[in-house]
Amino acid sequence: MDKNKTHPTLKKILDYDVKLTKSFVSFLLNFVAFRSVKNHCRLLEISCHGIAWLASWMAFCWLINSPSLYNMQINMLMGLLVDIVIVAVIKAATRRRRPTADVETIGIGPDKFSFPSGHASRAFFIVGFFTVLYPLPVFMWPALIAWASSVAVSRLLMYRHHCLDVCAGIILGLFETLIMYVLWLGPELTKSIMLSISEDYVPGGPE
Repeated sequence: MDKNKTHPTLKKILDYDVKLTKSFVSFLLNFVAFRSVKNHCRLLEISCHGIAWLASWMAFCWLINSPSLYNMQINMLMGLLVDIVIVAVIKAATRRRRPTADVETIGIGPDKFSFPSGHASRAFFIVGFFTVLYPLPVFMWPALIAWASSVAVSRLLMYRHHCLDVCAGIILGLFETLIMYVLWLGPELTKSIMLSISEDYVPGGPE
């Protein structure tokens, strides 16, 4: 978001968000639990990176050729692509800069725009996918939610994003769960898609 061209009311909101983020992060660091999260921020960042997830999931689809997994594999892949596209479009439209404290770069990112947090949207979409769309056993949910929450908090602790960016990312991730609920591909279609791309190439595929 270019502050030179933003509405005065929006500019006040963004300025308040900057101050709130600094105060909130300072408050969080008073607690041992959040200082522990900060020590693992880089690992959390990598664990929810868009390129890492997309590449890993495509490799999973390529290597694990099980008909019982086709429905989950293809729908998650589609959801990851939906997330990447939506986040990219919103960032290009809003063009809000990342916090000034964010001067580090890592191997394949981060990009220079802040709103919304793609890590937060992806993390909470993954939670929605594996708790609502394709539910894992309930005993796995706490670990999944804890991971997604830690990813979201880590974006603030690393000053990659402001509070508003992370909140918007969380809401977006949940909204993407709803989108995928509407767009969900049935077993027969996903089987057809997987067979069309795996018959001759995926290890263990039909001969």
